[in-house]
Amino acid sequence: MSSDPFLAAGDVVQADHPAVRAVAAELRVRHRDDTEFARAAYEFVRDEVRHSFDADDPRVTVTAAEVLEHRVGLCYAKSHLLAALLRAEGVPAGLCYQRLSAGDGGFVLHGLVAVHLDGQWHRQDPRGNERGIDAQFSLGEPRLAFAVDEAAGECDYEAVHAVPDPGVLAVLRATTDVLTLRAGGLPGEPSAS
Repeated sequence: MSSDPFLAAGDVVQADHPAVRAVAAELRVRHRDDTEFARAAYEFVRDEVRHSFDADDPRVTVTAAEVLEHRVGLCYAKSHLLAALLRAEGVPAGLCYQRLSAGDGGFVLHGLVAVHLDGQWHRQDPRGNERGIDAQFSLGEPRLAFAVDEAAGECDYEAVHAVPDPGVLAVLRATTDVLTLRAGGLPGEPSAS
């Protein structure tokens, strides 16, 4: 296990899980450069793993291995898989969050990944592109699924975390049908911003 927390495997960001390592190694064989590998891992998660709400899939996935096995997850779960794939091949990755309007006057927390390349963190959004969403891998200006509206109280939390937010994990682990979270119940703030 790495002493760098952004390279470490954990019980959710399972960079040492055999299935995660196998996919990461397959991507690395075709993409030796860290930036190209990171792009390939990002596109794999964005395009090959459906967002639970888009797929109308009630299965609850939390860990990287669960997301990889079922090929479905919320933004948080997809971020867990992307961070695990990157870490499995020695590319530092962390988790970060946005606060977005929920449409009912409240807020919802949106999960992202930050990849450390060229000496800095770059935010990536593996949510998946549906209905006008066009998230792309970018080392310049972030090309995320959602732009924040600061006037509406939305924000990008700058912190990059080595482990998932405990509040996010608690919500995911407390449900047996992830689709019930669509009507409310997703965290609106990180536990540790």
